[in-house]
Amino acid sequence: MTTAMIDCEGLVKIYKTDDLEVVALQGLNLKVHEGELMAIIGNSGSGKSTLLNTLGGLDRPSAGQVHVGPWDLLKITEEDLVKYKRETVGFIWQNNARNLLPYLSALENVEMPMMLSGKVDRPYAKQLLEWVGLKERMHNKLHQLSGGEQQRVAIAISLSNRPKLLLADEPTGSVDTATSDLIMGIFRRLNREIGITIVIVTHDLTLAGKVDRVVAIRDGLTSTEFIKRNPNINPDGGEAELPAAASGLQSVHEAYVVVDRVGRLQVPKEYLTALNIKDKATMEFDGERIIITPPKSLEVKSDE
Repeated sequence: MTTAMIDCEGLVKIYKTDDLEVVALQGLNLKVHEGELMAIIGNSGSGKSTLLNTLGGLDRPSAGQVHVGPWDLLKITEEDLVKYKRETVGFIWQNNARNLLPYLSALENVEMPMMLSGKVDRPYAKQLLEWVGLKERMHNKLHQLSGGEQQRVAIAISLSNRPKLLLADEPTGSVDTATSDLIMGIFRRLNREIGITIVIVTHDLTLAGKVDRVVAIRDGLTSTEFIKRNPNINPDGGEAELPAAASGLQSVHEAYVVVDRVGRLQVPKEYLTALNIKDKATMEFDGERIIITPPKSLEVKSDE
C-alpha cells in the first residue's frame, strides 16, 4: 500500500477581520497517496483554492490535522515553513505573472529558485525546459513566448528544486484547448517518469476527467469522489473526452459520496432538490440499503 503524501483530517481554515469571520474549510478530510495524479473540483467559494494554499504553505490552517509527507503544517515553525516551500512543494498559478519574471529568459526564470536556495544546476534547468517542449525557446525572453509557452515555463520553474508535491491552481484556465491538452500531457509524463505527486484544482471537467481520481469539494468539505472505472480505458494512449457537466465525469468514473470518520456525508444538492429535502430528512435501513426520503409532511403529493 502506498504512503500518504497528503493527509488532512478535520481541517479547518477561518479567515478573520476586525468584524467578520469566514469559515473557508469546515472540517475537511482528504488523503492523497504518493505518486498520485488527481484533481479537485468545486464551485467558486467551495474552499478548493484555500485547501491548495494551505497545502502550499501560503495559508496557515486554523485547526484539525494536515500532514504533507513528514511535515505537520499545523505545528510547523516559520523557519521550517520556508524550508518546506523550497524543498517539498512546487506551485503553479493560473496567473503567469505570479510565476515569472518578465525581464529574464525562460532559462534564467527556471534558475531563479535555484539561486535563492544556493544550488544552481543549469543542466537540470535545461532538462526541465526540454521536458516541457521548450528546448529551442529557452533563451527567449518572456515577451517572445506565447501564453501557453509561458505556462510551460511556469511548470518547469515549479520543478526546479525537485519538489515531491506539485500543486496546480487552474493551470489551463488561460490557454486554448490544444495547449490545455499539451499541458495535461506534460503532467502525466512527469507523474509517470519521475513519480511526483500532482494535485490539480480546476473548473475544467474535461481536464478533471483525464485523471484517475477526482475529489469534489462543497462548502468547505469533501463531498464526492469520482474514481476511474478503468485506468486503461483508452489503450492507444489517448484520453476519452468528457462533456462539460458534472454528470459527464460518471461516463468514465464511478461516483462515491464521501463518508467521514463520524459518519457524516454530503448528499448531492440535485438529489435533495428533486426530493424537496431542505433541512430535515427521514432515513431508514432495510437490511441492505440506507433510504433517505423527505419527512412525511414534506413529501410531494402525487396528482393521482
